[in-house]
Amino acid sequence: MDRRTGRSAAPGLAAGPLLVLEEDGAGAPARAVGTPEREAADLRAAMAAAGEELAGLITAAGDEDAEGVLAFQLALLEDEALTDGAFTAIVAGTAADVAFRAGLDAQIADYAAAEDLYFRARASDLEDLRDRVLRRLTGVEDGAPPGDVIVVARDLAPSLFLAIPWSGGGLALGRGSATSHVAILARARGVPMVVGLDMDGLEDGAPALLDGGEGTLILRPDTATAAAFARLGHERAERRAAEATFLPRPAVTADGERVRVMINIAGPDDLAAVDPAHVDGVGLVRTEFLFDGRDRLPDEEEQLAVYRRILDWAGQRPVTIRTLDAGGDKPIPGLTRAGETNPFLGVRGVRLSLRRPEMFRVQLRALARAATAGILKVMVPMVSVPEEMERCRALFGEVVAGLEAEGVPVARPPLGMMVEVPAAALTVDAFAADFLSIGSNDLIQYTMAVSRDEPELASLAEPSPAVLELIRRVAAHGAAIGREVSLCGDLGGDPRHVPALLAAGLRTLSVAPPAVGAVKAAVSRWRAGA
Repeated sequence: MDRRTGRSAAPGLAAGPLLVLEEDGAGAPARAVGTPEREAADLRAAMAAAGEELAGLITAAGDEDAEGVLAFQLALLEDEALTDGAFTAIVAGTAADVAFRAGLDAQIADYAAAEDLYFRARASDLEDLRDRVLRRLTGVEDGAPPGDVIVVARDLAPSLFLAIPWSGGGLALGRGSATSHVAILARARGVPMVVGLDMDGLEDGAPALLDGGEGTLILRPDTATAAAFARLGHERAERRAAEATFLPRPAVTADGERVRVMINIAGPDDLAAVDPAHVDGVGLVRTEFLFDGRDRLPDEEEQLAVYRRILDWAGQRPVTIRTLDAGGDKPIPGLTRAGETNPFLGVRGVRLSLRRPEMFRVQLRALARAATAGILKVMVPMVSVPEEMERCRALFGEVVAGLEAEGVPVARPPLGMMVEVPAAALTVDAFAADFLSIGSNDLIQYTMAVSRDEPELASLAEPSPAVLELIRRVAAHGAAIGREVSLCGDLGGDPRHVPALLAAGLRTLSVAPPAVGAVKAAVSRWRAGA
């Protein structure tokens, strides 16, 4: 038996034979090289075919996560700066496949060497794009593995992940990270995934067990280990079944206190599998999905239609829509600033919106119009000083007045703020906000001076006494002045931390939809003062 440990990228258990994937492009057939004109034409044809494939995959994807991944690649393919070097080399006599590979390899190396984890994780998207175009050039047929095996590879292209009909299998990578597009897709689809594994000596067909939550791969398990793994699977299934019984019930503590459990979503598609009767509303709508992977910014009517779909689903339950939170680990080409030394501390969130008032006004107009269709609340991200909220409130007032002057039906929804910057948490009483929502991801990151995506510092990314003290301070302020305080970061969706959050005074948690049952179960076990 051989036990190997990497890092968790997506939780879950999988058992089955290994399927070892070789480096993509290995053994590709040689091409007959033509004139520079012929080579340039072949490359353009291959790029066009790759673009058509990506467009077709986007249409068939069915959810925003997959669409965003593929749209990112399509945008790269259409970026002339990415391919100019290849065409220049072709004019000098280099074969199309050699020129394209060399040009993309240089870009991949730049991404892989970036200090920022987000950009390092995007290197695999460039590799996927490179290999897709090269397959079109060399005539290699695409093929996807079956979905009931444990796929192991140095890395995996996002498009290949999407092509696999996952049905009980799992994924183990020697490279990759928990922030890669493949990891995001794996979590969304419930595919167990481990990254950072030692790949030496892995053999096709070897029986294996994968624990995505623990980050382990066990090869050739003995009878006792296989039996223990099976028991663990049954225990987790039973726990999920027990947690599911809490879904239709209100969240109530052991001593009878009501706690609101809401959900975080990226867009309307995230609501397809959620019964609105199981939640108390939508605590966070991340509007970044509307802006990402596009060749133009969404206009007012497009945004309005999306916001109304969400409000229609919620009925008489509240929906909190966050204004654009671009920047940091969510760059948007043509909108966010390129080349920032530290994008997490740069022009992001409200800082970007206030610097792009023409874009901000469009979003505020759509939100004011949508507010007539339900219980809408608007939330501003990355607020650091009171003046930012004052400017947002003034701009929102101007937008509403302008719409009223045009005779357009509007409403003025409550305007709240995210508390995710320690400076805002420490001086929360200075901010004029109709409600407060704690963003635990960035609050931990900024308080502890640690990237939440750095595996080696995972222990520092846990909720420390300092972070809990800031949460307690914000909750106490809200209680004192009668303002709602919620938490919408990942912390709220982890049942281990629910007791500490309730003890800090929070009574509204907004979590990922799959976590609702587990969080309600954790709430039911908590008793004040226990």
